[in-house]
Amino acid sequence: MHSHPEAADTLIVGAQLYDGSGAPPLERDVALRGGRIVAIGNLSNWLAEQVVEAGGRALAPGFIDVHTHDDTHVIRSPQMLPKISQGVTTVVVGNCGISASPVTLAGDPPDPMNLLGERDAFRYPTFSAYVDAVNAAQPAVNVGALIGHTALRSNHLDSLARAATADEIAAMRAQLEDALAHGALGLSSGLAYASANAAPTEEVMALAEPLAAAGALYTTHMRTEFDAILDAMDEAYRVGRHARVPVVISHLKCAGPSNWGRSTEVLASLEGARGYQPVGCDCYPYSRSSSTLDLKQVTGDIDITITWSTPHPEQAGKLIKDIAADWGVSQQEAAQRLQPAGAVYHNMSEDDVRRILSHPATMVGSDGLPNDPLPHPRLWGAFPRVLGHYARDVALLPLEEAIRKMTSLSARRFGIAQRGEIRIGWHADLVLFDPATVRDTATFDHPQQVADGIDAVWVNGVLSYRDGAATGGRAGRFVPRGAPAGGDAAAF
Repeated sequence: MHSHPEAADTLIVGAQLYDGSGAPPLERDVALRGGRIVAIGNLSNWLAEQVVEAGGRALAPGFIDVHTHDDTHVIRSPQMLPKISQGVTTVVVGNCGISASPVTLAGDPPDPMNLLGERDAFRYPTFSAYVDAVNAAQPAVNVGALIGHTALRSNHLDSLARAATADEIAAMRAQLEDALAHGALGLSSGLAYASANAAPTEEVMALAEPLAAAGALYTTHMRTEFDAILDAMDEAYRVGRHARVPVVISHLKCAGPSNWGRSTEVLASLEGARGYQPVGCDCYPYSRSSSTLDLKQVTGDIDITITWSTPHPEQAGKLIKDIAADWGVSQQEAAQRLQPAGAVYHNMSEDDVRRILSHPATMVGSDGLPNDPLPHPRLWGAFPRVLGHYARDVALLPLEEAIRKMTSLSARRFGIAQRGEIRIGWHADLVLFDPATVRDTATFDHPQQVADGIDAVWVNGVLSYRDGAATGGRAGRFVPRGAPAGGDAAAF
C-alpha cells in the first residue's frame, strides 16, 4: 500500500548539511513549509512547489551577524543587500553603545552615534516605536536589538563628558527596562568613545542590573583595545559579575603596533574568566578597523585612510599622511581639519586576527558601517571571507567550525530562539553555498561587491537571494529575546 507523499513549499535535495552545531556534514534533503523546517532526511517521496537541487553544495543555517550598525539601515534600505548576499539572515543592531532607540536628540547626534545617520535618522523615542518601524519596513533579514549606553546617556545627560548622577542612572535604567520588556537582547557599551569614556565602571554596573531578570546580556566595545587591554577586559568581567549576566567583548583585537602579538595573553585572560563566568567575544576577519576619525589614534605609527569627511569630502580614500603632506601640516592638524570624518585604521597584526578568530569562544560579526560612502569591505565580505579565505584557503579552521561561529554559537549567546541550527520545527533561515568557490570580493578600493559562491538564501522560508541577486522576497522581522537553547551554560 502506497503512503501519500508529503507536501512542502520548498524541497532542497542532495545537500551537504551543516547543522550549525559544529558536527561534520551529512548528505540530507530538507523540506520547508510555512516558514519552518518540517523534515530532514531522505525525502525522495516528498512533493514541493519549489525543488532546489543542491548538488552536494553546503546547506547551513542562515548566518547571524552579531555585530552590526544596521539599526537605521534595516528600515531605510530594507532589501539589506550587503547582508543577505553573504548568507546573513539575522542581524544584531545596537552595538558599541550606540542604538537608534530609545533616542530623543537635543541637537545633532554625538560621535559615534552619527555612524547611524544624521539627526533625521533618530525618530524612535521608545524601543517599541523602533520595533514597529522594523516590522513595518519588512526588511529582508531578521533584526535583534541591543540598547546603547551612549544612546541612553545622550537622552539624559546635559554633558557626555562627565559621570551620570544617581537620578540620571535611574532614568536610563527605566528606559532600558522598558526596552527589555519589549524584547531587547541586552545592553551595549562603547566606553572607548569620548561620549561614554567619562562613565565610571559603577555607572555601567548600575545600568546592567536589570539585565539578569530579563535573561539579557552585556556587550562592550571596551574602554581600550590598546596597551591597557587587559585592564579593560577586567572591567568588562566585573560588570558581568556584578549584574550576574553573560558578557560579550565586541570585536576583540590587539590594536596598535605596541600591542601586536599579545593575542596569546588576551585569550588567556578570556579563558581564565570563562572558568567562573559566561564570557565570549566576536571578531571580524580583517587586520584593519573602521570607525569615526579619532584624534587620539592619529599618532603617526599606523596608516589611516579617510573614508568620508564632512568639510573635505574630496579627501575620501586618501591616507592622512598624504593629506597632511599635501596641506603642509602635521597629521594631527590634518585630522582636526577633516573632522567630522570616518576612517580605516591599519592597526592589527594578521597573526593576532587568526588566533582570535580561531578561538572556540569567538563568534563572527561584521561591524560593517552601511552609511559610510567608502565602507570597510567587512560590510559586504566578512562571512564569505571566513568561509573561503580562512576556512578553505589557509585552513585556519574546519568549515563546520566556521559555520558554528556564525550560527548556533551566536543564537545561543544572544537568546535568538529557534534559529542558528537546522532542526525540525525551527525557523527556516538557510543558506546554500559552494564551499569550493565561496569568497569575498569586496576590497578596500572596491568595497561594495557581492560575494561569490552564495547560491541561495531563505529567510523564514522565503527565498530571498538567488545566484547573485535579491529575489525581492523580504520576510525578515524583529526578533525578541527568547530563552537560549540548552540553558545559559551551553550558550557560552
